[in-house]
Amino acid sequence: MSIDPRVALQSLAAALEEHLAAASARRGDGDPAVEAAFFAVADAFEVYDDALYEAYGEVTPLQVIDEEDDDDERDDVDDEEDLELLQD
Repeated sequence: MSIDPRVALQSLAAALEEHLAAASARRGDGDPAVEAAFFAVADAFEVYDDALYEAYGEVTPLQVIDEEDDDDERDDVDDEEDLELLQD
């Protein structure tokens, strides 16, 4: 089942609007409405990017960063720093 990229783009735009509204009404760190809107944007973006690729063989220059990937990158940097310290 293929999704029209225009429909997916409209859903992404709506998710971004909802994220802005949630962020502007934030009630402190860890606000569940902001967190839900954040994940809705990520999900809508992935649907759009997939639909764009299926329809036209194109992708956006954007990427959803997974927190686990971010932690792995930090670990790699820490490992490289530790290795440099051991070599000195």
